[in-house]
Amino acid sequence: MPSFWERWMPDEYVASVHDIDLDRLHRQGRRLILCDLDNTLVPWNDPQVPEALRAWIRRGQALGFSFCIVSNNRGPRVSRFAKESGLPHIAAARKPKPAAFQEAMRRFDARPEETVMVGDQLFTDVRGGNRCGLHTILVLPIHRREWWGTKVLRIAERFVLNRLRGRGLRAPERQAGQAERSGQDWLRDRS
Repeated sequence: MPSFWERWMPDEYVASVHDIDLDRLHRQGRRLILCDLDNTLVPWNDPQVPEALRAWIRRGQALGFSFCIVSNNRGPRVSRFAKESGLPHIAAARKPKPAAFQEAMRRFDARPEETVMVGDQLFTDVRGGNRCGLHTILVLPIHRREWWGTKVLRIAERFVLNRLRGRGLRAPERQAGQAERSGQDWLRDRS
Protein backbone atom coordinates (compact mmCIF):
# COMPACT_ATOMS: atom_id res chain seq x y z
CA MET A 1 0.00 0.00 0.00
CA PRO A 2 1.45 3.40 -0.97
CA SER A 3 2.32 5.95 1.68
CA PHE A 4 0.15 9.03 2.04
CA TRP A 5 2.53 11.13 -0.06
CA GLU A 6 3.06 8.46 -2.74
CA ARG A 7 -0.66 8.69 -3.56
CA TRP A 8 -0.07 12.18 -4.96
CA MET A 9 3.38 11.68 -6.50
CA PRO A 10 3.39 11.81 -10.31
CA ASP A 11 5.81 9.60 -12.20
CA GLU A 12 6.90 12.64 -14.21
CA TYR A 13 6.50 16.41 -13.90
CA VAL A 14 7.01 18.46 -17.07
CA ALA A 15 6.19 21.97 -18.25
CA SER A 16 3.70 20.95 -20.97
CA VAL A 17 2.51 18.03 -23.06
CA HIS A 18 5.09 19.07 -25.66
CA ASP A 19 7.84 18.16 -23.17
CA ILE A 20 6.66 14.56 -22.79
CA ASP A 21 9.14 12.09 -24.24
CA LEU A 22 6.80 10.07 -26.45
CA ASP A 23 9.64 7.90 -27.76
CA ARG A 24 10.59 6.82 -24.24
CA LEU A 25 6.98 6.08 -23.30
CA HIS A 26 6.66 3.97 -26.43
CA ARG A 27 9.84 2.04 -25.60
CA GLN A 28 8.40 1.41 -22.12
CA GLY A 29 5.38 -0.31 -23.68
CA ARG A 30 2.87 2.50 -23.17
CA ARG A 31 0.15 2.57 -25.81
CA LEU A 32 -2.73 4.71 -24.49
CA ILE A 33 -2.46 8.35 -23.41
CA LEU A 34 -5.36 9.74 -21.41
CA CYS A 35 -5.33 13.54 -21.30
CA ASP A 36 -7.15 16.01 -19.15
CA LEU A 37 -8.52 18.87 -21.26
CA ASP A 38 -8.63 22.24 -19.51
CA ASN A 39 -5.24 23.76 -18.73
CA THR A 40 -3.55 20.54 -19.87
CA LEU A 41 -4.19 20.52 -23.63
CA VAL A 42 -5.62 24.04 -23.98
CA PRO A 43 -6.49 26.95 -21.66
CA TRP A 44 -9.69 26.53 -19.63
CA ASN A 45 -12.83 26.60 -21.81
CA ASP A 46 -10.83 27.40 -24.96
CA PRO A 47 -12.54 25.72 -27.95
CA GLN A 48 -9.56 26.07 -30.32
CA VAL A 49 -7.18 23.21 -31.08
CA PRO A 50 -3.76 24.80 -31.66
CA GLU A 51 -1.71 23.49 -34.56
CA ALA A 52 1.14 22.61 -32.18
CA LEU A 53 -1.25 20.36 -30.25
CA ARG A 54 -2.49 18.74 -33.45
CA ALA A 55 1.14 18.06 -34.42
CA TRP A 56 1.87 16.52 -31.00
CA ILE A 57 -1.15 14.22 -31.33
CA ARG A 58 -0.17 13.22 -34.88
CA ARG A 59 3.36 12.45 -33.72
CA GLY A 60 2.03 10.25 -30.93
CA GLN A 61 -0.36 8.48 -33.28
CA ALA A 62 2.48 7.85 -35.73
CA LEU A 63 4.32 6.07 -32.89
CA GLY A 64 1.25 3.92 -32.28
CA PHE A 65 -0.37 5.76 -29.37
CA SER A 66 -4.11 6.08 -28.95
CA PHE A 67 -5.38 9.21 -27.21
CA CYS A 68 -8.52 9.82 -25.17
CA ILE A 69 -9.62 13.00 -23.40
CA VAL A 70 -10.77 12.31 -19.83
CA SER A 71 -12.28 15.48 -18.37
CA ASN A 72 -14.38 16.42 -15.37
CA ASN A 73 -15.92 19.18 -17.49
CA ARG A 74 -19.46 18.79 -18.81
CA GLY A 75 -20.33 16.97 -21.98
CA PRO A 76 -21.01 19.84 -24.42
CA ARG A 77 -17.67 21.60 -23.86
CA VAL A 78 -15.68 18.35 -24.04
CA SER A 79 -17.67 17.03 -27.02
CA ARG A 80 -17.05 20.20 -29.05
CA PHE A 81 -13.32 20.07 -28.40
CA ALA A 82 -13.16 16.32 -29.04
CA LYS A 83 -14.93 16.74 -32.37
CA GLU A 84 -12.58 19.54 -33.39
CA SER A 85 -9.49 17.56 -32.33
CA GLY A 86 -10.70 14.21 -33.63
CA LEU A 87 -10.10 12.55 -30.26
CA PRO A 88 -12.47 10.25 -28.37
CA HIS A 89 -13.49 11.49 -24.95
CA ILE A 90 -15.08 10.82 -21.59
CA ALA A 91 -16.78 13.87 -20.07
CA ALA A 92 -18.05 14.41 -16.51
CA ALA A 93 -15.41 11.84 -15.52
CA ARG A 94 -15.58 12.46 -11.77
CA LYS A 95 -11.82 12.11 -11.41
CA PRO A 96 -10.16 10.90 -9.19
CA LYS A 97 -12.75 8.12 -9.07
CA PRO A 98 -11.47 5.17 -11.12
CA ALA A 99 -14.53 4.53 -13.32
CA ALA A 100 -13.59 6.87 -16.20
CA PHE A 101 -9.99 5.64 -16.30
CA GLN A 102 -11.20 2.05 -16.36
CA GLU A 103 -13.76 2.83 -19.07
CA ALA A 104 -11.08 4.41 -21.27
CA MET A 105 -8.83 1.37 -20.85
CA ARG A 106 -11.75 -0.92 -21.74
CA ARG A 107 -12.50 1.08 -24.89
CA PHE A 108 -8.91 0.73 -26.06
CA ASP A 109 -8.28 -2.75 -24.68
CA ALA A 110 -5.34 -1.39 -22.68
CA ARG A 111 -3.89 -2.55 -19.39
CA PRO A 112 -2.86 -0.10 -16.64
CA GLU A 113 0.85 -0.65 -17.33
CA GLU A 114 0.25 0.41 -20.97
CA THR A 115 -1.66 3.55 -20.02
CA VAL A 116 -0.52 7.10 -19.23
CA MET A 117 -2.58 9.84 -17.56
CA VAL A 118 -1.52 13.42 -18.31
CA GLY A 119 -3.02 16.34 -16.41
CA ASP A 120 -2.40 19.60 -14.60
CA GLN A 121 -3.97 18.70 -11.23
CA LEU A 122 -2.67 16.47 -8.45
CA PHE A 123 -6.03 15.84 -6.78
CA THR A 124 -7.88 14.71 -9.90
CA ASP A 125 -5.52 13.64 -12.68
CA VAL A 126 -2.52 12.31 -10.77
CA ARG A 127 -4.43 10.87 -7.83
CA GLY A 128 -6.94 9.15 -10.13
CA GLY A 129 -4.24 7.76 -12.39
CA ASN A 130 -2.21 6.53 -9.44
CA ARG A 131 -5.27 4.81 -7.95
CA CYS A 132 -5.59 2.83 -11.18
CA GLY A 133 -1.89 1.97 -11.47
CA LEU A 134 -1.27 4.23 -14.49
CA HIS A 135 1.92 6.08 -15.38
CA THR A 136 1.08 9.66 -14.35
CA ILE A 137 2.50 12.86 -15.81
CA LEU A 138 1.80 16.20 -14.16
CA VAL A 139 2.07 19.28 -16.39
CA LEU A 140 2.07 22.93 -15.40
CA PRO A 141 -1.30 24.58 -16.08
CA ILE A 142 -1.33 26.42 -19.40
CA HIS A 143 -3.08 29.54 -18.11
CA ARG A 144 -4.09 31.21 -14.84
CA ARG A 145 -7.74 31.40 -15.90
CA GLU A 146 -9.65 28.41 -14.55
CA TRP A 147 -12.85 27.33 -12.86
CA TRP A 148 -13.25 28.84 -9.37
CA GLY A 149 -13.34 25.39 -7.72
CA THR A 150 -9.99 24.54 -9.25
CA LYS A 151 -8.56 27.80 -7.93
CA VAL A 152 -9.55 26.78 -4.41
CA LEU A 153 -8.01 23.31 -4.85
CA ARG A 154 -4.76 24.92 -6.03
CA ILE A 155 -4.20 26.22 -2.47
CA ALA A 156 -4.14 22.70 -1.04
CA GLU A 157 -2.28 21.45 -4.11
CA ARG A 158 0.53 23.92 -3.48
CA PHE A 159 0.95 22.53 0.04
CA VAL A 160 1.12 18.95 -1.27
CA LEU A 161 3.52 19.93 -4.09
CA ASN A 162 5.86 21.49 -1.54
CA ARG A 163 5.84 18.25 0.48
CA LEU A 164 6.45 16.20 -2.67
CA ARG A 165 9.40 18.42 -3.60
CA GLY A 166 10.84 17.53 -0.20
CA ARG A 167 10.50 13.89 -1.25
CA GLY A 168 12.33 14.32 -4.55
CA LEU A 169 9.80 15.77 -7.01
CA ARG A 170 11.59 18.20 -9.29
CA ALA A 171 9.54 21.07 -10.68
CA PRO A 172 9.99 21.79 -14.38
CA GLU A 173 11.23 25.10 -15.67
CA ARG A 174 8.30 27.42 -16.28
CA GLN A 175 8.05 28.76 -19.81
CA ALA A 176 7.27 32.43 -20.46
CA GLY A 177 3.56 33.07 -19.96
CA GLN A 178 2.82 29.83 -18.09
CA ALA A 179 0.60 30.07 -15.06
CA GLU A 180 1.91 29.84 -11.53
CA ARG A 181 0.81 26.69 -9.70
CA SER A 182 -0.84 28.49 -6.82
CA GLY A 183 -4.33 29.16 -5.58
CA GLN A 184 -2.87 32.06 -3.62
CA ASP A 185 -3.11 34.18 -6.78
CA TRP A 186 -6.86 33.65 -6.66
CA LEU A 187 -7.03 34.66 -3.00
CA ARG A 188 -4.95 37.77 -3.67
CA ASP A 189 -7.22 38.74 -6.58
CA ARG A 190 -10.30 38.38 -4.35
CA SER A 191 -9.04 40.70 -1.58
